[in-house]
Amino acid sequence: MTSTVPAEAGISPDPRIQRRVLTVLVTSQVLSGAGLAAGITVGALLAQDMLGSTGLAGLPSALFTAGSALAAVAVGRVSQARGRRPGLAAGYLTGAVGAAAVIAAAVVDNPGLLFAALFVYGAGTATNLQARYAGADLAAPAHRARAVSTVLVATTLGGVVGPNLAAPTGDLAAALGIPRLAGPFLLAGVAYALAAVVLAVWLRPDPLLLARTLDHRRTAAADTAPQPDAAAKRRGPGVVLGALIMILTQLVMVAIMTMTPVHMHDHGHGTAASGLVIAIHVGAMYLPSPATGWLVDRYGRIAVAAASGLTLLAAGVLAAVAPGDSVVLLSLALALLGLGWNLGLVSGTAIITDAVPLATRAKTQGLVDVSIAIAGATGGLASGIVVAAASYPALALTGGILALAVLPAVAASASSR
Repeated sequence: MTSTVPAEAGISPDPRIQRRVLTVLVTSQVLSGAGLAAGITVGALLAQDMLGSTGLAGLPSALFTAGSALAAVAVGRVSQARGRRPGLAAGYLTGAVGAAAVIAAAVVDNPGLLFAALFVYGAGTATNLQARYAGADLAAPAHRARAVSTVLVATTLGGVVGPNLAAPTGDLAAALGIPRLAGPFLLAGVAYALAAVVLAVWLRPDPLLLARTLDHRRTAAADTAPQPDAAAKRRGPGVVLGALIMILTQLVMVAIMTMTPVHMHDHGHGTAASGLVIAIHVGAMYLPSPATGWLVDRYGRIAVAAASGLTLLAAGVLAAVAPGDSVVLLSLALALLGLGWNLGLVSGTAIITDAVPLATRAKTQGLVDVSIAIAGATGGLASGIVVAAASYPALALTGGILALAVLPAVAASASSR
């Protein structure tokens, strides 16, 4: 049968295929968003309760973020060799196993098992982020940011609902004889497992494998050597710049986010209040994605990346000056924190995807996400230490100032074009 592949690589000959891929990815992201938010909401509190120390309260975030680094490599390599479907499904299933192990650790009151389980649980976080690349595999270069944003925004529903189920799932856990703070991990385990099933059964055709096939057909039809798409020709320092943007935004976001529930707990707030603030934060991380994708495609990757640094600075300053008893101001600060992260992630992802050819795309994307995960682990671990040694306002202000390091990088890239 004669191929009707358009001139640009990575475009499906039938738009219905891309719509199907996005629909399946969106469904899995809604589920995984709930699993992702559970650990954010109570991970630090669970460790603080088991250890009796605030100094190590940032360790859970560091561990499941470090676990996501290893998972990012594994998911990237499996996706490179066999396609997005087996890579993503295996990642979510591993996250579900980690959530079950967290519950077991809480039941037997074993901090060592808890930390090991949180490391495994981090696979869900890595997979949730890797899914955004799958949305762009079949997208035209001029619409890649919007495709990425469609997948990201789907996390909003689960991400917002998940933290607000902290209290009800805690009640369910207590009724089952499980420590109350482990309750949200019941939700996480089920959500991650269902996301794995959705991808394993319905992500057909595989977007990365199909994109490669279409690219090969286009190349054969043109009887020429493979040519990078127009965006890749303009990539400049694409991989390094895109990675740096996402590393900085992840570091700052995880550090401030991790210690906010602990900060609120120390000022007399319960899990319902901290769950609300985290829900707003997670919503701001993903809900603006369609607008961010449009801005990136319309005004360019560099401009939106610069905006992410400024937004994170505003978030850090507001979190630093907000009274500990003000849920409203902390919610606003965490909303800005999520928005700044979103601007950096979408723009950085588009830069990376532009710069890497299909032949090595998944592997390179996995390696980039390792750096992002390591940055998040560093931020999570350092956050508890900084708060114990200084204060939460000091942590927030330092993070905001650090985010400004994005600006020289994007300025240098812009001047080189």
